Parts: sequence; structure tokens; C-alpha cells
Amino acid sequence: MKPTPALKQIDASEMPEDIAAAWEASMALRGDATFFEVFANHPDLYRWYVNSFYGDVFRGGAVAQPFKELLRLRLSTLHGCRFCNQGNRRDALAAGLTEAQIDAFDDPENGPFSEAEKAVLALGEQLALTQPEGTLNPALHGALATHFSDAEILELGLVGGILAGVAKFMFAYDLVEKEDSCPFHPAGSEGL
Repeated sequence: MKPTPALKQIDASEMPEDIAAAWEASMALRGDATFFEVFANHPDLYRWYVNSFYGDVFRGGAVAQPFKELLRLRLSTLHGCRFCNQGNRRDALAAGLTEAQIDAFDDPENGPFSEAEKAVLALGEQLALTQPEGTLNPALHGALATHFSDAEILELGLVGGILAGVAKFMFAYDLVEKEDSCPFHPAGSEGL
């Protein structure tokens, strides 16, 4: 179901060029670009998210990109964000993940994953909105520490936490299309 946000949706013809280009790419990939239509209300905030978070942290930093793509796709599949899954799946494949790996997300321990990838998937489960009591417990830290420095574990956690928070924001503001399996559906349109 197409999102119906409360915030004004800006027509693509009225958007700044960078947001209009993202809108066009989203329409080609997903058939929906509500996220960009709403973010066109605040271009500087959009640019912060794209340039500072995605540019400097997600695509920069110390952790190899395939691990961040694995974490991001794990979170979006757990959250049931159709909008996210469409782009994240494409990006994960481009970063070197395989269809067999993505198909094994329901059973990562028995899937075609390295031990480092299994640890990142386990971290994703702990950071997901569906796991309110998630924690970086000693066993998970140990599994991650075999492959990553504490600085990299911190980076993975911050990236995952920001992505989970943004998912909550996008669901609460009804900016994205959800999978049928999404556990987060609007409570209704009750007033205050």
C-alpha cells in the first residue's frame, strides 16, 4: 500500500535537482518515492542524511562495505520495509553478497556465511526494532571481536542503531511502503 504521510509531499518538478534525481531513481526502482517527496520539505536535512550519514559513515569508516550492506539488509528484512529492501538488496548484491546468502537470512547459522558475517547478522538481530531487549552480550562481543576491532564493532553498532532509528521514523511518519510481513503497522488515525 502506498504511504500516505501527514506531511506535505513536494512535486518532483519543484524539488532541488539532487532530490529530484533521487526521486526519479526511486520511482524507477520501486515505483514509489514518497520518502523523497516529504524530504524535499527540508533539503538541508536530506543532504545531511545522504552526505554525512551515508557518505561519511555508512560508505566511509573502518568497516568493509559488504559487512555494512549485510547489516543494513538484515535490519530492513527484519523490519519488513519494502522500500528499503528493494534498494538494500540491490546494494548488497553489488557489494558481493549472493542470492543464496540473502535467501538464507531466515537461518543464518546454517546459511552460506563466514563466521564474521554470522556475527554481523547476529548483531543486526540485537539492534533490530523487533528485539527490544537486544544487547551486545559477552558471547556476541566475542564472536565479533574475533573478526573486528572494538572500533569496528562500535561503528557497526552505531550504523545499525541509526538505521533502526530511521526505520522507526519512516514507519511512524508513513514515508515508505511496508512488506506484508512488517510487524509495524499504524495504530490508526485516532486523534489526540
